[in-house]
Amino acid sequence: MSFSVGIVGLPNVGKSTLFKALTKKQVDASNYPFCTIDPNVGVVAVPDQRVDQLGVMSKSEKNIYTTVEFVDIAGLVRDAHKGEGLGNQFLSHIREVDAIVHLMRNFSDPDVIHVEGKVNPASDQETINLELIFADLQTVEKRISKNKKDLHANLKEAKALEPFLEKLKNGLESGQLGSQLISSPEEKILAKELNLLTIKPMIYVLNVDEDKISDDFSPEGYVQISAKIESELAELSSQEAKQYLAELGLKTSGLDKLIQKAYATLGLITFLTTGPKESRAWTITLGTKAPQAAGVIHTDFEKKFIKAEVVNWQDLLNAGSEATAKEKGLIRLEGKDYIMQDGDTVVFKVGG
Repeated sequence: MSFSVGIVGLPNVGKSTLFKALTKKQVDASNYPFCTIDPNVGVVAVPDQRVDQLGVMSKSEKNIYTTVEFVDIAGLVRDAHKGEGLGNQFLSHIREVDAIVHLMRNFSDPDVIHVEGKVNPASDQETINLELIFADLQTVEKRISKNKKDLHANLKEAKALEPFLEKLKNGLESGQLGSQLISSPEEKILAKELNLLTIKPMIYVLNVDEDKISDDFSPEGYVQISAKIESELAELSSQEAKQYLAELGLKTSGLDKLIQKAYATLGLITFLTTGPKESRAWTITLGTKAPQAAGVIHTDFEKKFIKAEVVNWQDLLNAGSEATAKEKGLIRLEGKDYIMQDGDTVVFKVGG
């Protein structure tokens, strides 16, 4: 499985520059609000040194990485729900994403205007959250209107849904996010069916000056990146990018940090397969059992699952080959109840 991330923020916070850097895809990044009208969509391979190293060990013909889809929409401004700027119509483009990245400006550049006249990440965060809340409120109010008709038709589902819709409406009107209003698994399902934006996991990212960048998170726990540095890295080869990061005193790129945060936020892990044909990374949710992981490779594998040969990727690499790992007793046989771990390298045995 791959996953998708929507990028939101005020105009001129570096969204399009970041998107271009992340996807190495040319998009318009002019210095004026609302330059991005149509959503930009790009698919990024997730860098994974484990795949690279296993590929060398197995002499794989190719390496295949998991992917992330990034969706960049037009910048929002305060009162977009009232039609300010280009309004909030573009939020519909990110209703299907798994998580939302909120990029906030924390860089100083007199040549790049700030739509609210000052650099204030906390204010940016409040503005965007409010616009997401108002967008969800519109969705809930439409659903309430439809539900009233269903109530008149005496539909059982409508009666069950009514109190939850009213709870959502009241909470959103008071400025709460949808995620703060859900108190049970049943409500989570109902909210997901409504496609609400404010129930999605939110990843806050600060776009900082090049000389302020570090590997650390901000004091608030936000990911810190420099979109300018990321755009420079995007133009370099893999080796040149590593050297440039080292010169800057950085261990990881902003893309790596952002993806790591997304994985943690969404509760995702990676398992691996390797052989002469390919070495490959597969994304699954934390807590996935072996048969369901096999099903990610091919749906028939889940039904016909017999067992899994499992070894940690580093143990396999240290052994030098699958044969040596077996001789050393590093490869375990696991059954249907085995819960997959991040970094497991697996061979699934399935029936005919």
